[in-house]
Amino acid sequence: MNASTVRVAELFKPAIQHNAAGVILVHNHPSGDPRPSPEDVVFTRAVVQAGKLLDIKVLDHIIFGHGKYTSLKKEKKGFE
Repeated sequence: MNASTVRVAELFKPAIQHNAAGVILVHNHPSGDPRPSPEDVVFTRAVVQAGKLLDIKVLDHIIFGHGKYTSLKKEKKGFE
């Protein structure tokens, strides 16, 4: 498996149910390379925009791989 599709609405469902003020997205790259793909950045941008509409802040999107991680927030990818 080299890709996964997630509906933005499904990500926010638990946050809405629990009246959350914010969420942190986390996923891994089985390849071990934690650098974000272009699809990761596009997805992050869509989630951040949806969060603004729902008044649920996306605090970060973190990608793990082989003991390393990348913070898309820190790298300003998808949060601009």
